[in-house]
Amino acid sequence: MENRIGKCAGSIGRRTFLAAGTAALAMPFVVGAARADAKVLRISTPGGPDEWQSKALAQFKSELDKSAPGAFDVQIHLSGTLFGQGTEIEAMQRGNLECALTSPQDISNLIPEYSIFTTGYLMRDPAHLDAVYDGEVGAEYKARAAKDLSLHIVRSQYLGTRHVILRQVRDVKTPADMAGLKLRMPGSETWQFLGNALGANATPLAFEEVYLAMQTGTIDGLENPLPDAMAAKFYEVSKQVVLTGHMVSNVFFTLAGGFWDGLGDDQKKAIEAAEAVAKKFNDDGVISTEKDAASFFEGKGVKVTTPDVASFRDQVQKKFLESKFAQSWPKGMLDRINKAGA
Repeated sequence: MENRIGKCAGSIGRRTFLAAGTAALAMPFVVGAARADAKVLRISTPGGPDEWQSKALAQFKSELDKSAPGAFDVQIHLSGTLFGQGTEIEAMQRGNLECALTSPQDISNLIPEYSIFTTGYLMRDPAHLDAVYDGEVGAEYKARAAKDLSLHIVRSQYLGTRHVILRQVRDVKTPADMAGLKLRMPGSETWQFLGNALGANATPLAFEEVYLAMQTGTIDGLENPLPDAMAAKFYEVSKQVVLTGHMVSNVFFTLAGGFWDGLGDDQKKAIEAAEAVAKKFNDDGVISTEKDAASFFEGKGVKVTTPDVASFRDQVQKKFLESKFAQSWPKGMLDRINKAGA
């Protein structure tokens, strides 16, 4: 009996071993099939790894992997390594990119009347920003972007309040004191207009090139949200921060329309839920960092000054209202933006 049982056990053991081996050999093919079925979701951003927006993209990926395991292959490309700043919309329209963090300035390049959303001193604070883009105005904005540009805007994220950062110390009280300064601005027409409206000579330059340009004196300064400037270590190549607060800025978590339309309802809901978590992570991080940003720069030996903000606001708004851009603004839109969240 003992011998028969032993032989039987040995036979079972060999069958189990062979079955396990076959399963193990099959595993790579199962994983490979799962990956093949996953929808590739490439995300491009000019931001570096230490920016809150980039960290929020990692948060988005983590949330989506948990809520929709195996459904998406999220690939995050930082520092403009996949597509350069300002080229992402065209890449999405051509089907070469699924997702990017686009700006109102990017959108206004293609929908001219939406240049109203690029006006300096337009949004009051992050809460006003959300009231605009999460409300009726934002719904119209998103519908127009979908119809005209084949872009699906999921949510607006707070990028930060923008200030002027200078390579050398300068007495800046009013826009007149900015005369002659080569101020780096993103390349679009509305960004360039804003830089000139601040009193400087706007100079187009890709974000990835700014640090070296500040270091070598190719430009005299830039304007940026301070958390991003901290992440990019601009304090190493600057001597002064001027708290102009000229724009409460945002970016849109944007998907290619063709990609979005090809998703099922459950997949769409998973993306929206993951982005809601990522937005809160981003916005809370930016707001928290901004509170201590001035002290941080001062701790790095950078002088922080406050100009006559009213003089900057008056000049910038006047120039936008008198510009060619204002001629195409939707009737009543400025009033609707001002009243949002009030």
